[in-house]
Formats: sequence, structure tokens, C-alpha cells
Amino acid sequence: MTTLPHDDLGTSWRNARPRAAGVHLDSAACSRQSGAVLDAVARHARHEAEIGGYAAEAAAEELLQQGRSVLAGLVGRAAADVAFTESASASLRTLVGRWRLPPGSRVGVLPGEYWHNLAALTDAGLTPVVLPADELGRADPAGVARVLRADPPALVHVTLVASHRGVVQPGRELAELCRAAGIPLVLDVAQALGHVDCDLGADVAYGTSRKWLAGPRGVGFLVLAPAESAQLTPLVGPHLFDDGGADTDHARWYESHDAHIGGRVGLVLAIGEHLAAGPDRVRARLAALGRATRERLDGRGGWSVAEPLDTPTAITTLQAPDGVDVRATAVRLREEHRVLVTAAGRERAPAELTGPVLRVSPHLDATEDHLDALAVALAG
Repeated sequence: MTTLPHDDLGTSWRNARPRAAGVHLDSAACSRQSGAVLDAVARHARHEAEIGGYAAEAAAEELLQQGRSVLAGLVGRAAADVAFTESASASLRTLVGRWRLPPGSRVGVLPGEYWHNLAALTDAGLTPVVLPADELGRADPAGVARVLRADPPALVHVTLVASHRGVVQPGRELAELCRAAGIPLVLDVAQALGHVDCDLGADVAYGTSRKWLAGPRGVGFLVLAPAESAQLTPLVGPHLFDDGGADTDHARWYESHDAHIGGRVGLVLAIGEHLAAGPDRVRARLAALGRATRERLDGRGGWSVAEPLDTPTAITTLQAPDGVDVRATAVRLREEHRVLVTAAGRERAPAELTGPVLRVSPHLDATEDHLDALAVALAG
């Protein structure tokens, strides 16, 4: 059995949070925020009540700008490239809605692309085209290279870690291929940032606060290289201002101003906690948790693990035995065993899934005992 490294991370992560009401193995849905993050969000809300929302936002601007800088560094960009948004979905809608692409422009995607991303692309008048992948849904770099040479799309959109399967896409190789072909690469890092390495050379990255970074819900981010930002048209742009918006970073034109500023403050605190824990150590423990989960669960009660054992993520998806209701199982685990997991429906990736799967996603504070409790519950 796999031994979990960096037990100090598990202890400190656990001690920094309110006590869980059961076994929380659902971080791919929404992680548990720390007490410091919860306090920071509440403190900002109180500050708004005391001095007014805009004054409180101005007072938080230095902290938010520091957060933009650190967040940008995690995906290999600069603070000026970061826009705070309300969610990963809002980020993608903003991106494709403001990008000056002709109707019908083709966007390269992988077979397991998240359903909402596909919906946003088609709603913007774009045409998804499927790129070559292996039997696990991972991009085939050689096949992608052939497509980019022979019939290049306008851009490539890849979800680095999917919500229905814990495999990691070869993001760095794809970035190199796209760069050589002169095609922008957009990475959805909603399930990846705070989980796996995201500094891969993409032109655009977007994601959310609430998953592996363990920040508040209702906050996301969009990170744009200047060359890609120049292809977008802001709804309200610099041309309306007397100074041409000279003092505004280019990505800030895509931030909403009727926003949950306290949530953005909380995200910045959560990013700081991630850095303090050490991103390399975090990735190592999460990968070990994923391996330990697969070792314990594969075959239990007839359930089978979809990912290879050594997949370097903490996400494990389980395929049900014949006749077992996945959604009912998730409810039973929560109500009878106080174990929280997700029943992920086929609609998430209809080109890859043949039915719902049970998704298990422990964070740093999970223990072998938590995983064993789930194994026993599944076997029963």
C-alpha cells in the first residue's frame, strides 16, 4: 500500500479548518476553506458595512494586486494578465464572447471536453472539432501535430484535468505544438490549479477558486497573454475614458465591477496558504492520495477504477457494477456513512462516459482511515 508523504501538510491543513461533519472526499466539487479564509471574507464584508463597498474595495486593492501577481506566476504569466471573474464558466463565456473570431471558427478540443465548455463554444458561434486522443482521453501529441499542420483550427481548448476522469493532459507538449503552429492554446485549469503543475506555456488559462485552491465559491479568474487580449473587445473599453485607460492593466477590462470583492480577498488568502504549504509538496501528497484511493477501492463491492494506478492526481472515478445506481450510492454514502463524494453524470463528457461514475477527490487532510472507511462502505 502507498504511504502518504508530508503528514505535516495533512495535519496543518486539517487544523486550519473547521471540523468536518463526516469524511470529506469531494474536493473536486468544492474544497473546505480554512478559518483564515472564512475570517478574511467576513472581515471584508464588515468593512464594506462600515466604510462603504467602494472604499473597502479600494482599501483591499494592494492585497488583490499581490494576489494577481502570485496567481499569474502559477500559470506562467504576469499580474497585468489576470482578471478576477465569478467562476471558470464565466471566464470562458467572457473569453469566447469578446474574442473577435468569425462565426463558425473551428476550435480544437479533446473527446472528453466538459459539456459546459462545449456549450459555451457553440453558443458563441464556434465549431468544436475533436483532436486525436488515446483510450483514456489523453491528447495524442503526434496526432495533434498532424492536425495542426494539415487542417489547423483557430484555437485549441483543453481541460488540463477533467471533472469526470482524473487523468492529466500533456499540457506542456500541447503548448509547444500550438506555439510552433501559431495557434493559441486555452487551458481550463479549474480542476488543475493547486493540484498539478499549470505553468506550461499556455496563452490563456482560466479556472475557479473553490476546488483545489480551497478558496470561496463565486470567484474565478481569467489569465490572458497580451497578444490574446489584443484580440478581444471589452464591453466597456479604454476608448470611453479621457486618458484612454492608460493606467489600467489590459486584463482588468474583463473584470466585473459588481463583484464579490470579499471572495476575491479570500481567494488571495487561499493562494497564500497554497504557496506556504509548498506547491511541489502539495502535488506529491495529492498524487499519493490518489494512488492510495485507487489501491483501496478497485474491485471493492464490484466497483472498478477508471484511472491507471499511478495517475498523478487525487481524483479517482469508479465505474459501478451492473445494476448499481451511482446516484443512490452517493446518497447512501452521505446519509448512512457520512462520506461525501460526487455522482458525476454522463452529461459531463458524453463522448467518453457511457453512464455516471462515482468520483472520489480527497484533499491534503484526508487519511488512510478515511479511505478505508469509504472502501468498507462500498464493499457493504
